[in-house]
Amino acid sequence: MKRSTKTISVILIIFIIIAGVIIARTMIGSHFAKKFGKRPPPGIIVTQVANQNFSEKIESFGTAISKKTESFRIKKNELNSELKLKNYIKKGETIVELKDRNIVAPFSGILGYRGLTEDTLGSENSIIITLDDSSIIYSDLKIPETFAPILKKGLPIEAKFSGNKYKIFTGKVEGVSSRINAETRSVLTRIKIKNEKFELIPGSLLEVTVKFKQRKSLGVPDTSIMLEGNKAYVYKVLEDNSVKKIEIKIGSRDQGFVEILDGLVEGNIIVAEGLKKINPKGKIKPINN
Repeated sequence: MKRSTKTISVILIIFIIIAGVIIARTMIGSHFAKKFGKRPPPGIIVTQVANQNFSEKIESFGTAISKKTESFRIKKNELNSELKLKNYIKKGETIVELKDRNIVAPFSGILGYRGLTEDTLGSENSIIITLDDSSIIYSDLKIPETFAPILKKGLPIEAKFSGNKYKIFTGKVEGVSSRINAETRSVLTRIKIKNEKFELIPGSLLEVTVKFKQRKSLGVPDTSIMLEGNKAYVYKVLEDNSVKKIEIKIGSRDQGFVEILDGLVEGNIIVAEGLKKINPKGKIKPINN
């Protein structure tokens, strides 16, 4: 009898221990499930729909031309001493002293050499000195005739050249030809750019954008747009920080922004970046851009 009671007691103790372990594991699991089971909403950059500057564009190329340019050809045996040119010279200053005369700058500008060449008689080497007033740069563009009705004096332009790809130079249309070239089917258009720091070099190839139909329109960052076939979408952020995928109609693109023609109104909050992190049925933690 004692042995039977002892056996029962041992079984009960083992049962109690097992039950305690199971209950403890269940409680701990439940605790951690509540603590870590729900992931916090992802932090997503959002932005407000607002008016931006948009315009239509004509892209072309042209060669940079100085406001004024002049060349001076001298023979080496006419020099009083070794020729040393200033980089920049003012009007009236002496460019070079010769044995029988001095060459004076007719205008302010940058001095340089065109090169060494034999003179016409082939007796002595001659030097060609150039003087360029490049404080203003001009360039003549050949614009397709389809844009002829749009072109007019005063239209704003932007220009870049390979020597400084990250700098945008601004200017305007200085003049438009009154005729269309019958051979090239283009309109000759002259642009003007202020070049006070002499960053644009005469002779360089310019990438020019002529802007027209400038306007203020609703715009969103191009990183917020989702294209699916012929349709465009954005994620609109609702008051409870949930997101809703909505269809929009888009227009022009300009400097990283896309024009919105329909689907949004000014002041709407949309997802600006991180579209792949979005759960369409979930919420986000908005981070203002």
